[in-house]
Amino acid sequence: MISIPRARRTAAALVVAAGLVLVPAATAHAHVTVSSPDATPGGFGKLVFRVPSESDTANTTAVSIELPAATPFAFVSVGSVPGWTAETVTSPLPEPLEVEGFTLTEAVTRVTWTAVDGGLAPHEFTEFALSAGPFPSGVDELVFPAAQTYSDGEVVEWAEPVVDGEPEPGRPAPVLELGAADGAGAGDGSGSDTVARVLAVAGLAVGAAGLAFGVTARRRPRPAA
Repeated sequence: MISIPRARRTAAALVVAAGLVLVPAATAHAHVTVSSPDATPGGFGKLVFRVPSESDTANTTAVSIELPAATPFAFVSVGSVPGWTAETVTSPLPEPLEVEGFTLTEAVTRVTWTAVDGGLAPHEFTEFALSAGPFPSGVDELVFPAAQTYSDGEVVEWAEPVVDGEPEPGRPAPVLELGAADGAGAGDGSGSDTVARVLAVAGLAVGAAGLAFGVTARRRPRPAA
């Protein structure tokens, strides 16, 4: 008969094994991403850009984010990040544009954060925030192409389109799903959702394995006295 402590040790081993499998899955999605806790069509909200420094030898020294040109924001303010300065680029629009009750002739089209104190070390990450709005109505998602500059001169462009039903590109552009912004937080459409699904599957697998061990233990005959 399998003893209860042994079954627990086996289940614990399964959890550890699942953790070892999950590490590369999470790392594979260490891209520049965008999320929002409160973005809703027609409203104002916070945009959070999470930037990992994926180089093994160089620091991230600058991050540039392109804002949507077809559906520009009427108002943009930049969150303060210690050790970084921020610069916005405002561009004239080809013609006046009505945006959620505002008439725009120009809009912020790019925000660049530049490190003043060494930057982001290898395998660290940080977050940059904007307060913006109104978010456009009738749009399912917003795309924010990004450029990441390293201290060795390398510039990584996070600008490849993400197409439903196709494999994720190597350098996907950050995408904010407006349809998911219901007050509980809009995701980036890739890393966070994927990791959550993998964790859920792993949890189900471990639970099923534990149940199987319990059933086996109950079914095995007891030795005669």
